[in-house]
Amino acid sequence: MTKMKAIKFVITLIGLMVCLVTAPAQTATKRALSGIVVNEKNESVAGVTLIINSPSGELKTVTDGDGQFNLLIPHSAFTLRIEGKYVIAQTREFSANETAENLTLQIRFSVPPVHESIVITATQLEPAIDRKNDAIYKNTLFARDDQIFHTLDAGINAGQHEGGGKSVEVRRFGFNLDHGGVSGGLKVLVDNVQQNQSTQGHGQGYLGQLKSLTPELVEDVDILNGPFSAEYGDFSGLGVVHIRLKETLPQQLTLRLQGGSFDSFRNFLAYSPQLKSADAILAYELSQSDGPFVNPLRYRRDNLTANYTHRLNMEEKLGVKFNFGRNNFYSSGQIPLDEVAAGRLDRFGVIDPDNGGRIKTANAGIYYRRDFASGAILKADTFMARSLFDLFSNFTFFLNDEINGDEIQQHDSRLQEGANVQLLKPYKLFGQSALLVSGANFHANQINVGLYNTVTRNPIATASKAQAKVTNAAGYAQNTIDLLNARLRVTGGLRYDYFHFNVEDKIVPEFSGARSAARFQPKASFALTPSAQIPANFYFNYGRGISSQDARGIVQRPEGERVSTTDFYQAGTAYHFKRLSVSGDLFLIDRSNEQVYIPDDGSIEFKGPSRASGFEVKTAAQLTRYLAFNAGVTKVMNAYYRGTSPRVYVDSAPHVVSNAALTLTNWRGFSGSLRMRYTNSYRLDGEDPGILASGLTVMDLSLAKRLRSWVDVNLSIDNLTDKRYFETQNYFASRVRPGEAAIARIHATPGYPITVTVGLTLRFFGK
Repeated sequence: MTKMKAIKFVITLIGLMVCLVTAPAQTATKRALSGIVVNEKNESVAGVTLIINSPSGELKTVTDGDGQFNLLIPHSAFTLRIEGKYVIAQTREFSANETAENLTLQIRFSVPPVHESIVITATQLEPAIDRKNDAIYKNTLFARDDQIFHTLDAGINAGQHEGGGKSVEVRRFGFNLDHGGVSGGLKVLVDNVQQNQSTQGHGQGYLGQLKSLTPELVEDVDILNGPFSAEYGDFSGLGVVHIRLKETLPQQLTLRLQGGSFDSFRNFLAYSPQLKSADAILAYELSQSDGPFVNPLRYRRDNLTANYTHRLNMEEKLGVKFNFGRNNFYSSGQIPLDEVAAGRLDRFGVIDPDNGGRIKTANAGIYYRRDFASGAILKADTFMARSLFDLFSNFTFFLNDEINGDEIQQHDSRLQEGANVQLLKPYKLFGQSALLVSGANFHANQINVGLYNTVTRNPIATASKAQAKVTNAAGYAQNTIDLLNARLRVTGGLRYDYFHFNVEDKIVPEFSGARSAARFQPKASFALTPSAQIPANFYFNYGRGISSQDARGIVQRPEGERVSTTDFYQAGTAYHFKRLSVSGDLFLIDRSNEQVYIPDDGSIEFKGPSRASGFEVKTAAQLTRYLAFNAGVTKVMNAYYRGTSPRVYVDSAPHVVSNAALTLTNWRGFSGSLRMRYTNSYRLDGEDPGILASGLTVMDLSLAKRLRSWVDVNLSIDNLTDKRYFETQNYFASRVRPGEAAIARIHATPGYPITVTVGLTLRFFGK
């Protein structure tokens, strides 16, 4: 389907729906009930139930991901009851003339709150955790998998690397994490299945598995700003992103059709039957796009996702989850910017048209949860995953081979198995409420990894080939206790990880062998609310995170560091007023020496020890009953390698990352958001401050209009101001054409120009 046909098809459907439906009128007999629910530390609390009883009957609402509530109630006296899981219920009376807007309702928990899901996730809502609900994922039209990272904020800057086909390049706290696994790492999980792939064909901790994630199925996202939770180990040095998928949908049948710029087309179809003692989803997603490139992207993604969760009884649940994904694409790669500036190459041009890749992935998991009468919760899961990965890249064009070119194939074929178990035990310690979280993890990889010289995607020589086995076993315990009448929360934890690396090199036998490594990781945090009358709390967090190295590099260099460490210190404060929340913190990050295998050329690179310091500021405000604003900025004051003279600075990551958003919720059937993301220009060479990557300021708009309870019309405009910018930028030598001189230059991937997508979402057979 061409771009114009797709757009005409969707617009025709939209026109028919608009002709059939009119917006409902509001009556003057209603008034607003709105505000925020906070805990003893003035932190907003999601998922709290508010029950309103009045002469007109009973109404219910639930706080959203930011702890906010907003609904229309009868203009009369009413009783408000607040309740929820682990919430100490309370009731409040309101007269007919008493104001009910912009309320701040404080609750207390009998035990710390935990997820109701069968999936093991972060156990508590501490200041170091950002939580995002499903609103943006169900109202925004996504065309590519890399766009999901643009919604995370929290100081995370992620750029698409080859037009949306290849995994994103991640940058955070002044460090370039490549594709997620180096310089501390950002650990990403989906339903407790680790997405970072160790000893991967295209880099340690590669995040290509995220291609099988369907946005409409996202329930919520926990973003940990550092390695402060003992639940998470490898690749967690600079934080954790844990994505939890839905186990059911409100309607039995959901259909979304969308089309737009660059011959983009996407559909989403989900069936969620109404079952007596179970929740289930079966969903399929198809997405395709050519992008704005001279060499069409030919991006095609197919995802099939299934979930079945059976309630065995009132205390037990057993779930089965399955996912299959397939993604094929071509790309222009990173192109030299001096060629673009000289007019010899289009901004969306190409030098090697055979760049691109093909990926297949499948995983299946079994999940179990048991609630005990004492309040304890046991969660356990096990999974198996299979992936096939082939990436064709030409970074340096004709630098090394002026006849055949420098095109390479990076191959990764792996089988993964894993298991996790966790026990949450609330109890009394010296008469105070406490929570003990203990658990264990196991993760094993069997990997066939290789690097091949190719011409037009056909192998002509083998550069490296190995069979690798990487095993990681871990145990942890973390205890939290509330003191001073719940005004002081103290947490301490310890995690232990053991790794075993085994490599059988098929090309250089002396590079074969086995090595092991182990690390302890302590955790500690304090959160103090000086007074219940002052809406402020102060906190300090410390955590040690780890990142394993590529198994091939460990065997080749046994004297090097096998597991690098990240010591993360954070101190901050948060304030919650009736309609305004503000938080700020200072951070200091110390990285140990790091040994990184570079699969692009088969070399070993040493980095560190390093240090970064800076601050973060975040704010959220409820401007009106329907309109909210949130923003955040992460500023790195300095990032450098310790012990260097003259000083060498950490490069290839911005020092200012900020975001802002205006969010509209259910105003006359309209919902949407206007989002902005910004990074400053940043150095690409640790010794030469004049070699800089350009920054970016990009605005995205999404809008949804509910025509009836069963139909929405959607509009998304990415890069609303048509900003000319580049996403990932790197500095290295290349030769563009045979016979020309080799030049050290900046190479970059262009950001998409203004992109318009329209869609229609249909929901049938509510439960």
